[in-house]
Amino acid sequence: MPATLEQRAAARGADLVLEGGGVRGIALAGAVVGLAEGGVVFPRIGGTSAGAIVGALAVAYESAGMPVTRIRDDLDTLDLATLESKGPLERVTGPIGKAGALLTRSGLYRTDRLREWLAARLEEAGVRTFRDLKITADPGSDLLPQQRYRLVTHVTDLTRRCLVRVPWDLPHYLLPEGAAAPLSAQIAAIDSYPVVDAVVASASLPFFFQPFEQATAEGVCTWVDGGLLQYFPITVFDRTDGRRPRWPTWGVRLTSAPPAAVPDRPVGGPLGEAIGLLETAVGQWNRYALEDEGVDARTVLVDTSGVGSTDFEIDAATRKRLYDNGYRAAKAFVATRR
Repeated sequence: MPATLEQRAAARGADLVLEGGGVRGIALAGAVVGLAEGGVVFPRIGGTSAGAIVGALAVAYESAGMPVTRIRDDLDTLDLATLESKGPLERVTGPIGKAGALLTRSGLYRTDRLREWLAARLEEAGVRTFRDLKITADPGSDLLPQQRYRLVTHVTDLTRRCLVRVPWDLPHYLLPEGAAAPLSAQIAAIDSYPVVDAVVASASLPFFFQPFEQATAEGVCTWVDGGLLQYFPITVFDRTDGRRPRWPTWGVRLTSAPPAAVPDRPVGGPLGEAIGLLETAVGQWNRYALEDEGVDARTVLVDTSGVGSTDFEIDAATRKRLYDNGYRAAKAFVATRR
């Protein structure tokens, strides 16, 4: 009988947490492939935004016994510019149409192209719902039954004003009794939830992409990019019972060279404040705390200098640089863990 993923992880495995980063997520893909080629297997992956996209592909392929290195080929099929999916009105009217889109659907671009591309990749691995990512062959696990899944995405709920860990928190939305519902009902609700929905919701950057509308037992909740509340959820898999983990949790973060010394200036006006709030929420707001907590010691740091999260029209050379930077950083990281 072939070894289970958990058995292989006991020898050379790590739960993985992937930071958000929009277009810079190409570097995350390079890092994941670099780790996989270094012999690392991933029992679970947690991610936000672009990290959720790359993480979903990695766990789908790993669960299906397919090479994680397929992610490299996936990138070749992805035309980043097409992710800025526009309706017919926006295509005809240009900036006026964009303003209308922002007002009518609360986002400049639709997420249908991202959904179609990701769903096709997951389908190839036989992954449709969280039932397909269920942890079933790990009797030594101390996970709660509703947490026995290989992927956790992070979503910001604007309606209830909280962080949502999908699929762990789904019973609070899908069942009238929430977490008080019978365990069998909670598991059934989680098992039937589409993985692509969990990922698209996590990647719905406010104002840029239309929000994800999640139907609930009480109505509808508006979900957007999890980076607003948890851009780098490095502690999501940490044990809380004081016992030693069976394998480590590693993270992948996207970093930039520090800017040249410039004077600090206050943010001026309501518009500047609004932009500053959004950029802070989805940026490295906790960089000092992460340094103090020693998180960098278990994190692959990837240089993504010069590329913004929404630079969807970057050229082929820049895409290659991002991927190669992630790949090399992961290879160097693995070499220190032998």
